[in-house]
Amino acid sequence: MSASHYDQRELHEMSASAVTLKINGETPSRLSDTPMTLSAPSSMATLRAEDTHKSANLQKLAPVDKGVRAWTFCAAGFVLEMMVWGFGFRWAYTLVLFCSLDSKLMQTVDSYGIFQGCASGKLSATFGLTDYRTDYYTSHPPFNTSSGVAIAAVGTVALALQYGESFVLAFILGKYPDFFRLGMWIGLVLYFGSLFASSYATQVWQLILLQGVGVGIGGGILYMPVIKLLPEWFSERRGLAGGIIFSGTGVGGFVFPFLLNYLLDKVGLRWTLRIWAIGTSACSALALFGMRSRFPTPKYASTQRRPKLIPPHLDCLKNSLFWTSVFTNTMQGLSYFPVSLYIASFTAGVANELTATVVLSLFNISAVIGQIVLGHLTDRFPYPSIMVCSATGSALAAFFLWGFADTALYLYFFAVIFGCLSGGFSSTCTNTAAECARGRPEYVGMAFSGMALFKGISAVVGPIISGLLLEAGNGASLGHGFGRLGYGAVEIFVGSCALATGMGSVAVALARRRVLAC
Repeated sequence: MSASHYDQRELHEMSASAVTLKINGETPSRLSDTPMTLSAPSSMATLRAEDTHKSANLQKLAPVDKGVRAWTFCAAGFVLEMMVWGFGFRWAYTLVLFCSLDSKLMQTVDSYGIFQGCASGKLSATFGLTDYRTDYYTSHPPFNTSSGVAIAAVGTVALALQYGESFVLAFILGKYPDFFRLGMWIGLVLYFGSLFASSYATQVWQLILLQGVGVGIGGGILYMPVIKLLPEWFSERRGLAGGIIFSGTGVGGFVFPFLLNYLLDKVGLRWTLRIWAIGTSACSALALFGMRSRFPTPKYASTQRRPKLIPPHLDCLKNSLFWTSVFTNTMQGLSYFPVSLYIASFTAGVANELTATVVLSLFNISAVIGQIVLGHLTDRFPYPSIMVCSATGSALAAFFLWGFADTALYLYFFAVIFGCLSGGFSSTCTNTAAECARGRPEYVGMAFSGMALFKGISAVVGPIISGLLLEAGNGASLGHGFGRLGYGAVEIFVGSCALATGMGSVAVALARRRVLAC
């Protein structure tokens, strides 16, 4: 095979990922005490030597952006996204919000079916928003006598760990890449064991340990292959692939509450947990078979020196593009998550329960479509432009459509526009992380995980702030038809954060120009 059969991008990816060679039947671990990393020039030299001496056998890589293996990974990533985040995410920040509301406001919100709803859970299922833990843990023994703060700690711990550990795991896998496949199966076992064992819990500290720490750590490890492998399989279609994968959160967040409430009615909490642990783990196990690296896995003998845990050159976490992106994504999270939580309750107050169901359905479906469409657009146009358009449209929708909403028609348009533009914003992160890494695929996961860490902070803080603002609103309008039912301060907060996202996106564009000019 001649060197002309490999394009420059292939050679660059091979050099960045320490491609394993077999020379005269021997692996590098048997030939030297250090792993073999090829630069682009040395890769060309090796290929030319192959033509001349026929002494090296370079493994041909699967194609990027196409082929069965690439799209199998994408489908498997969608399933993992749905299992890990589609179920756990809304539960976590719903529990966080629970402890920030006083009993008077809880009674108001309960009448809209967001938290406890009716005893049978049917009203909760109608909105598809209530998590089984909020309903059961606060109204059924043995946890109904526990404090709201203690129950909220379950979701807070899980959410914080799932977001935060991905950043740490990115460094660990850089040092121990040969433990990648073993690690993801360990994560699955930990996730299943913790969730299944939590069905036997009788005290809140046991829930925090199992559903908080255990499920949080297990879910984070289980999802890590998606972050690591996405830049390996996709380049020119990276945004589209990321959008398809991330849309799993919206699909799961819409479908799972109906299934959970059905199981709760039929078999109760403990068997619901057991069935859910078995079902989600089985689906995740199938998805893990599609989580295969495009590159050969480096092998290290016991006497070999591994890469450093913290690489010496981490420009991807130091440049202005990364930090402006961190700010922008944090502001976007503060804008998006409160709407995702409150749109059903507000609609029920303005219209009725049936309309709230329709609006919530439109919001979730629009978010799924937005993930895919905006992700695809970032492959065709500069992603800062997509970010600015998304943020500006979201801010206008929050201020005018939600702020002055007095009929269902306003809310239909708001759900579609805000759901699509703001719900699809995270699809821009894949291409952003790739440019932060400056063409080094092994650093893309670190940059993406760094941004996700701060997005997780906004996912916890945003609903708490909006809950306090709603409580302060006391059900009153701000005047001139703006902010009905006491939501005025929440709407201003959401719209202002969306505007800040737009300004941050402009800063991202300027930082990107400087980075690309270097």
